[in-house]
Amino acid sequence: MKTVLIKLIIFAFASICFVEQVYPQSSVNDSSFHPYHVNYWVTVPIIGAGMVTNYLGIPLTLHKKDLTLVEIQGLNKDVINSIDSWSLRQNPSRMDNFEKYSDYTLISGVVLPALLLFDKKIKQDWFDVLLIYFETMSITPNIYEWSFLGPNFQNRIRPVAYYYDSLNENLNYDKVRSGNNRNSFYSGHVASVAASTFFMVKVFCDYNPGIGDNKYLLYAAATIPPLILGYFRVGALKHFPSDVFVGIGIGALCGIIIPELHRLNDKNILLGLFSSPESTGIAIKWQPDFLK
Repeated sequence: MKTVLIKLIIFAFASICFVEQVYPQSSVNDSSFHPYHVNYWVTVPIIGAGMVTNYLGIPLTLHKKDLTLVEIQGLNKDVINSIDSWSLRQNPSRMDNFEKYSDYTLISGVVLPALLLFDKKIKQDWFDVLLIYFETMSITPNIYEWSFLGPNFQNRIRPVAYYYDSLNENLNYDKVRSGNNRNSFYSGHVASVAASTFFMVKVFCDYNPGIGDNKYLLYAAATIPPLILGYFRVGALKHFPSDVFVGIGIGALCGIIIPELHRLNDKNILLGLFSSPESTGIAIKWQPDFLK
């Protein structure tokens, strides 16, 4: 099963590498077209700082206070909404297998952007694109660890705790009571894969503006790997569907916005003075390329 799903993920995005053969490309010369502007003095420190803060944040999320038996027995399935209740209708005997599948999918999803090197225009800027990717994958987990939405501020209990009364031998008290089971919201695994796949599509579209409206089909395809991973994480009793959806949203935003920030140039920014009866000052206007 895991092999089939991994092949499905690769097949869905391998097609991106060959789309440029079907749709007309930009009229600019390949060797002169560089959509991104990477300031190494800014980007490299961001990556380094992100690695440090990620390292510092991991222990905080993994070493929370263990759940007590009173907390576990007091969990009420009736307050779970109809969408999230799907997590409470899983087969707990398969949770370990689903967790393995989710690990394989995570690794596959994170390395998918390597397919971008099949595009000659992207390949010539491989170092800059690689730095932007590292920056994206550094910022995404930091949002997970340090934002108000992440587990260092939220303590939503994972679905596995609701299965404590199951007769399945895998669900003993020691496994359910782990403090890590306070980290259901939101799915960091899914956010990382979404950031990776949306980054992949964003970069491909920026280097191939001739693709036109077909880019929306590629962005739709970008949701496939994180959705598959989300399915596995729900089956592993790690997350509710809403945890997965939020993870996809945050990851997608990171994968799109961070590369877009590297497209900033003088044409995107308007600087001027303004005066009104109430005040006088400087006005700065930024219009991202994807909103033009």
